[in-house]
Amino acid sequence: MLLHDLVTTSEHVKGTPRRLEKIARLSDCLRRLAPDEIEIGVSYLAGRLRQGNIGIGPAMIEATSSGRKAETASLNLTDVDRMFDGIARSAGSSAPDQRRRLLGLLLSKATGTEQRFLVKLVLGELRQGALEGVMVEAVAAAADAGAADVRRALMLSGDLAVVAGAVLREGAPGLGQFAFNLLKPIHPMLAQPAAGVDDALRKLGAAAFEHKMDGARIQVHKLGQDVRIFTRALNDVTPSVPEIVETVRALPARAIVLDGEALAIRSDGIPHPFQITMRRFGRKLDVDELRRRVPLTAVFFDCLHLDGQDLIDRTTVGRIAALHVAVPHAHVTPRLVTDDVQVAETFLHEALARGHEGVMAKALDAPYEAGRRGNVWLKIKRTHSLDLIILAAEWGHGRRHGMLSNLHLGARDLVRGGFVMLGKTFKGMTDEMLRWQTMKLQELEVGRDGTTVYVRPELVVEIAFNDLQASPHYPGGLALRFARVKRYRPDKSPEQVDTIEGVKALYVRQAEMQKET
Repeated sequence: MLLHDLVTTSEHVKGTPRRLEKIARLSDCLRRLAPDEIEIGVSYLAGRLRQGNIGIGPAMIEATSSGRKAETASLNLTDVDRMFDGIARSAGSSAPDQRRRLLGLLLSKATGTEQRFLVKLVLGELRQGALEGVMVEAVAAAADAGAADVRRALMLSGDLAVVAGAVLREGAPGLGQFAFNLLKPIHPMLAQPAAGVDDALRKLGAAAFEHKMDGARIQVHKLGQDVRIFTRALNDVTPSVPEIVETVRALPARAIVLDGEALAIRSDGIPHPFQITMRRFGRKLDVDELRRRVPLTAVFFDCLHLDGQDLIDRTTVGRIAALHVAVPHAHVTPRLVTDDVQVAETFLHEALARGHEGVMAKALDAPYEAGRRGNVWLKIKRTHSLDLIILAAEWGHGRRHGMLSNLHLGARDLVRGGFVMLGKTFKGMTDEMLRWQTMKLQELEVGRDGTTVYVRPELVVEIAFNDLQASPHYPGGLALRFARVKRYRPDKSPEQVDTIEGVKALYVRQAEMQKET
C-alpha cells in the first residue's frame, strides 16, 4: 500500500466525530494491507512507530527540513518502515548525523501531506481519532472477528499490531495463539471516577467495595520459585523490590498471578505519600539501603491465575474467592459487599481515616478486562481528582521567574481522538516539582507562542479539584474549580488519563446531587 493511501485514511478519520464512520474507514484500509504491511499500517494508524522511540526530536526535524518534497506519491509502507529501521539502528558517535541523513532522504521522497504525517508520527503527535478502542473494533471488523475476542488477545499480548497481524492473516482462529503466559504481564483493568458511593451503587447495584490505596500498582507472577514483579506500565521491576519477591515466593501456590498495590507504610500504619513509595521503583543501586529506609508492603485485590487455572474470565466474586484461598489475610485489600449507602459510606470513612485515597466499587459479575470497560470498576475519593495530560505550560512570574509554572491540562477525547483542554493550574507545586517540570517540559517542547511552551502530550499529572463548572473558554465546555497539582504519575501512560466523556458524566452527576441537596 502506498503511504498516501494510509495518510488519506488518517485524514478522513481525523475529520469525522462519528465513531462508526471512523471504524468503517479504518477497517476498509486494513483490508487493503498486504500481509507484510499489517503491523506497519496498524502501528501508523494508531499513531505509533513500529520501532518505538528512534531518537528524533523537534530540533532534528527542524535541522533536517530542506523544503524539498515529492510532487507525486511513490512511497509505500515497507519503504518507510525500512527507512525507520535504519534510523533506529543508528549507533555510535555518528548516530545523529546518520539519523539526519536518513530522515532527510525519507522526507525528500514524501509529498507535503505525507511529510506532515511522518513528522507528527515521529514526534508522537499524530492525534487522529484512531485510539486503541477504535482500532480494536476496526481490526475486528476487517477480520470479521468479535471485538471482545480481539480485545482479550490485546490484553494478553500487549501489542495491537501483533494481534492485528494474526487475525487479519488467519481470521478469528489466529487469535487462539494469544494465551495467558505466566511470567509475562497482561494489561491491567482500570477504573472510572464516580461522584460518590450512592452514584456507584446506582450504577452497580450491590457491589464489592475495597480500600483504594495510595500505592504503586503491581502485577506479580509466580511459577515455582521464579517470581516477577511488573508495574502498571508492564515494566519489570523485580530487582528493585526484593521484599515483595519474598512475600510472593512464600505463598503456598506453585503458580499464581496477582493484581495489587505496593505501599511504603509508616510505623503508625498510615501509608507514606505516593512519591515516597515510587522512590523504590526502577532503582538498581542501593536497593538494600532503600529497603531498610523505605520498606514496602504488598496488598492484593485480585487473583488472575491460580495453579493452572486462568481466572480472568471468572466474575469478581469468583476471583475474590480464589484470592482469599491463596493469599494470607494480611496481604489482602480490606473489602465488603453491600448495597446499602450508609454501610458503604462508613467503609469509605474508615479507608480515609487509615490514610487511603478512598474506595473502589466493583461489579460482582464482571470479568477481568484490560482498560476502562464501562462502569464495572469505579473509584470514589472524598476529594475529586483526575489523571490528566499536560498540553502546555506558561513561564512563571516573580518567585517563579525562569520556571514553567501554569500547566494546561487535557482529558482524552474518545470520539475525536487527542485531548481536550479542561483548564490551567499553577497551584500545589513544590520548588522541587517546579524545577523538575521545567526541565522535563522543555525536553518535550514542540513549539512556543509568547510565554507558552507547547509539549508532546506524554506527562500524566493527578489534579485535585473542588468541583466542575460549565465554561465557554475551553473546548470541552467544562473547567476545573480550584484545581491543584497532587502529584505526577510516571506509572501511567497518556492512554490511561481520564476521558472528557467521563468528566462530563461526573459533571452531570454533580449537578444532580446539588439539586437533591
